[in-house]
Amino acid sequence: MSTEKIDTLVVGGGQAGVAMSEHLSNCGVPHLVLERHRTAERWRSERWDSLVANGPAWHDRFPGMEFSDFDPDAFAPKERVADYFVAYAKMIDAPIRCGVEVREVRRNVGRPGFRVETSDGVIEANNVIAATGPFQRPVIPAVLPEDTGIMQIHSNAYRNPEQLPEGAVLVVGAGSSGAQIADELLRAGKRVYLSVGPHDLPPRRYRGRDFVWWLGVLGKWDAAALEPGMEHVTIAVSGAHGGHTVDFRRLAEQGMTLVGRTESFKDGVMHFATDLADNIAQGNANTLSVLDEADAYVARNGLDFPEEPEARAVAPDPQCVTDPILELNLDEAGITSIVWATGFTLDYSWLKVDAFDEDGKPKHQRGVSAEPGIYFLGLPWQSRRGSSFIWGVWHDAKYLADQISIRRQYLAYSPPA
Repeated sequence: MSTEKIDTLVVGGGQAGVAMSEHLSNCGVPHLVLERHRTAERWRSERWDSLVANGPAWHDRFPGMEFSDFDPDAFAPKERVADYFVAYAKMIDAPIRCGVEVREVRRNVGRPGFRVETSDGVIEANNVIAATGPFQRPVIPAVLPEDTGIMQIHSNAYRNPEQLPEGAVLVVGAGSSGAQIADELLRAGKRVYLSVGPHDLPPRRYRGRDFVWWLGVLGKWDAAALEPGMEHVTIAVSGAHGGHTVDFRRLAEQGMTLVGRTESFKDGVMHFATDLADNIAQGNANTLSVLDEADAYVARNGLDFPEEPEARAVAPDPQCVTDPILELNLDEAGITSIVWATGFTLDYSWLKVDAFDEDGKPKHQRGVSAEPGIYFLGLPWQSRRGSSFIWGVWHDAKYLADQISIRRQYLAYSPPA
């Protein structure tokens, strides 16, 4: 079988790969996008049935195309989001080849470029862009042995309440996924325990604007560096049911039992940290800080936005917060399933190049790796806070395409005889 050659190979045909293809085309860079499944497959098969985008349709999109026949202030269902990327790829005529898995990438010896082993043969490329996104390998902490008889699934495998056995459920993780899944299970009549760790808690809307708008005008999406200690702090926000501010106290009032961070398991008993009250309080402090900055922005710019004092109302702490459960016998509590909404880790095991530190994390500057010709796209905080979001990855892709174009110009230079 002959070896296929291409200037730039993009690995991953999701939102990052589609954005990358658009900007490479605009820069005149010949390229190919390989996707092992379908375009934007993770939106379809690795999310729960009722998932909607966490940002309104006017915001969670690429600049070149709006969601057709859809309220711009509404939150698009996951299938609609996947269809959007398929339509966008078609609009820009992106050279996406689906059903092809990249198995290994190695630098050529003694000559430029990389040898790429795929399920469809060998490809040689001058540049390789890892556009596989931040949600690569689900993380389930090694807390509960598999032989306990309790069903354990990650949030990427959760689909709907009917999937879980009869009995109570423990949801571990209170970011967007954990908060929404726990709420759905509670609405379905399940007895729900929710393990709440540190989190940011932005208001869904304030003074007539969605929180994504406020983070934009306040410059927070463009924050260029992660604050120390904030590496694993999640954002609890929801677009479900028309969009609403996540309120853990309200969920407790409706029957959900809140507990602190899940720490360990021994002899049938799950042990939780003593940090629940602090996590709830810090989440609310984050809410109030956003409201304060929003109010200051309105005053400074003389905007006629409606006042909303009720947004600052904080309900009393429920009993599960004031008198927290630190130990829970899972059998006595009737818990038959655990949903681990504990995030993902990166998996670049297929990328056999010198582009990683001793912990296996990419060494890069805004996605340009330490290995010339290797690039990353879709990393959290790649260049700013918004990097792993739909619109953020589009802007990061533009930067990478510009860098690749500049490098090609240098390599193409030949001094006069």
